[in-house]
Amino acid sequence: MSNSVRVRFAPSPTGIPHVGNIRTALFNWLFARHHRGSFIVRIEDTDIVRRVKGAVEAILDSLRWLGLDWDEGPEVGGDYGPYFQSQRLEIYQEVAQRLVQGGHAYLCYCSAERLEEMRREQVKRKQPPGYDRRCRNLSEKERADLEAQGIIPVVRFRTPLEGQVKFQDLIRGEVVFDSETLDDFVLLKSDGYPTYHLANVVDDHLMKVSHVLRADEWLSSTPRHMLLYHALGYGPPKFAHLPMILGSDRAKLSKRHGATSVIWYRDRGYLPQAMVNFLALLGWSLDDKTEIMSREELISNFSIERIGKTAAIFSQEKLAWMNGVYIRQLDIEELVEWLMPFLERGPPQRVKRPISRDYVRRIAPLLQERMRTLEEGVELADFFFLEELDYAPDLLLERGLSRERGVQALSAAMEHLKASSFDASSLEGVLRPLAAELGLKTGEFFGLLRVATTGRTAAPPLFETMAVLGRERCLKRIEEALERLK
Repeated sequence: MSNSVRVRFAPSPTGIPHVGNIRTALFNWLFARHHRGSFIVRIEDTDIVRRVKGAVEAILDSLRWLGLDWDEGPEVGGDYGPYFQSQRLEIYQEVAQRLVQGGHAYLCYCSAERLEEMRREQVKRKQPPGYDRRCRNLSEKERADLEAQGIIPVVRFRTPLEGQVKFQDLIRGEVVFDSETLDDFVLLKSDGYPTYHLANVVDDHLMKVSHVLRADEWLSSTPRHMLLYHALGYGPPKFAHLPMILGSDRAKLSKRHGATSVIWYRDRGYLPQAMVNFLALLGWSLDDKTEIMSREELISNFSIERIGKTAAIFSQEKLAWMNGVYIRQLDIEELVEWLMPFLERGPPQRVKRPISRDYVRRIAPLLQERMRTLEEGVELADFFFLEELDYAPDLLLERGLSRERGVQALSAAMEHLKASSFDASSLEGVLRPLAAELGLKTGEFFGLLRVATTGRTAAPPLFETMAVLGRERCLKRIEEALERLK
């Protein structure tokens, strides 16, 4: 297909982009990059009532964070702009007027109150909701009388009353709708702003969009769009409606399944490369076993043919696992680079800032195998930075040691550690024989030392941890542990 492929991501700035929005963007981006085509970003901001301040920035930030660069759109321009629909109103108004003059649309003067009453009656009679076409065949005199009252009309499409609308979906195959199930939908509102249906069709045509990959929820809108394409004499693009994303309970993904904003995952320490890999597998797969794929592998292998028809399941547990895999693939310098901002702004606040990058470079290898997110890394690392540990004395005796035996073991450890070198190998060479000398199992002795030096029962490998903490800090913490036991 080469350069004939032109796809678009066309979000509405009505909120922070959620996982489903960005999955749609990713599929379009992968399809464009696979075919060396163009990926367009278009902001569909014609719903002025529901616009949210900062939403456009959040949309673009999400794309940037994931590395989904766009060839045309906000900030980069292009030959088919403007790329904000609110800046294209004259185009839609001219097209709507043309449809009215051609008999494909008509002016509707019904008030919001009348339409609301009509809908209530339809619900009461258990009829499908839809406009009753009252203004479809008004005479010139009737229209003139209504306009004389100062009523500003909307423009409605004159939907055929019979027949079928058929189109070929690249995922679902042939889709058929009966025309009688479609109402005369609004094209242009009384304030001069277009509806989604009109603006979407006009812009996809003018921007030479070749393929529309969009969420499954828009499938029911496609027959209206096909009628519009036909009425305007436009050749329609190829459609592919992407499967829904469900939560682990198989209900539609929502906030109760956890945060669904991509920005939320960024701010909690998920890597963009892991997020891209995970989102790509929400509805698409290479085969039945491959899960970890680089960006280059995704681009090389992506095809619409391998997008499934059934809903995809969003599992936060799987995303966390995958993020952990990507964290373990980082070299230490990369890991330090990712960790530093989280350590600088993360808890606990009593840690002195700025934090030493060299010190983090020594800590990072001890955390890398254990962390699934960068935020977890902050939690795992806090004892490396604290001046004083806060833990219950009973934690020191968790392995069943008596208080007296604990005091004896820590006292002996202090004496031996004062004379020991403080690299991991030397520490093991001193402490392992000492356990036998004290008549303790290594698990008991090392568990006691772990709590004394870290304040935790679970921490990175003991000898490597003590080596990073250093002689002075370890001896001070063991002495404080002795005070707790005494």
